[in-house]
Amino acid sequence: MARILIVEDEATLREVLSDILEEEGHRVLVASNGDSGLERIFQDRPDLILLDVMLPKMDGFDVCRIARQRGVAAPVLMLTAKGRIEDRVVGLDSGADDYLVKPFSTRELLARVRALLRRVESNRCMALQFLQLGDMRIDFVRMEARRKSKRIDFTAREFAMMRLLAEKIGEPVSRQEFLDRVWEYHAFPTTRTVDNHVVKLRAKVERDPQAPLWIHTVHGIGYRLDSAAGLTHRELPDDVGKITKP
Repeated sequence: MARILIVEDEATLREVLSDILEEEGHRVLVASNGDSGLERIFQDRPDLILLDVMLPKMDGFDVCRIARQRGVAAPVLMLTAKGRIEDRVVGLDSGADDYLVKPFSTRELLARVRALLRRVESNRCMALQFLQLGDMRIDFVRMEARRKSKRIDFTAREFAMMRLLAEKIGEPVSRQEFLDRVWEYHAFPTTRTVDNHVVKLRAKVERDPQAPLWIHTVHGIGYRLDSAAGLTHRELPDDVGKITKP
């Protein structure tokens, strides 16, 4: 399940797109103009953005350009009634990943969405093989965690929570995003469930869980992994690239 943001001012199309994507199992977020769309991009950090070009307050080109300038990496699928080559070039130059001209079929839309989400998943797998937290090393490939030579037992859900924190290293991850990405609502958890699991994670990761160095609370939002954590793409010798904190 992915978190997909639809930024579209036409209410009927917005509702149709929401229904199509929800039927595919995705969690859908919506915005009706450029300003609110940009705000939701930064606040909710969706996995994929469906972005109309002709929007009130701020057009889709500007929304995409500003999002990219501020470090948003989520793929953007531009939706527009304009089919001219010049418009497509402007959209791609502003940072869009793909372009879909209205009217389009449900089948074509879903094919583009699946392709972009596969790219997101592939990038995640490539980027997050190992996480180094001082003398603790978390291996997402083998699903193992060790502090020096001692193995630390993590549950599958705890590995998933650490992976999500690592994907957003240095940035806050909301409790809602943990629920969407880790629990996927199968067990009907609450935001308090996230807090309880973070307590357990800190007990395993932190030297002093009452004064955490790695997993920080972002009040009113959720949690953040300290930017000093080390991410690697391949296994390195134990004495190479190790990040430590006092």
